[in-house]
Amino acid sequence: MVKIKYLIIAFLIVMVGILATFLFFPSEEKKVKKKFALLSEHMSKDPGENTFIMANKIKGISALFGENCNFTVSDYSLSGNYTREEISGIALRGRAHFSNLGLKFYDLKVSFPEKDLAQVNLTARLTGRSVYGEHVDETRELMCLLKKVERKWLFSSFEVIEVLKR
Repeated sequence: MVKIKYLIIAFLIVMVGILATFLFFPSEEKKVKKKFALLSEHMSKDPGENTFIMANKIKGISALFGENCNFTVSDYSLSGNYTREEISGIALRGRAHFSNLGLKFYDLKVSFPEKDLAQVNLTARLTGRSVYGEHVDETRELMCLLKKVERKWLFSSFEVIEVLKR
């Protein structure tokens, strides 16, 4: 009877250890996906957002990008290589055109073609309302690259994948 009690306690300790490992030491794939969740959170804008919240979100966006990031977005003349500071400015100006804004990422497929490099194919959906009252709802397929710099995954490339239209 005493042996069973100790066996159950040992089993529970092992299970708590395994659970703690998964919670406190996420996989590299989860770390990469978390960056997209943070980008979504920082890009969002609610009506009446104050200056303090806006400044914190722009600062948060800046922290997600490497020193340089390449964008290939032909629809908006946004193709080129931009510094972290330029990306913050672009995000600030872009968010200013909206009274509310949401950015969601779906179907993330993460692969690791090289050490410290993550490639993510995904669907991005941008929804919101412009300051002029126009409804915005756009969906794009993206291919993104993230590089691991000093143990942090940072965005280094965004490319819109052109989908054939009928």
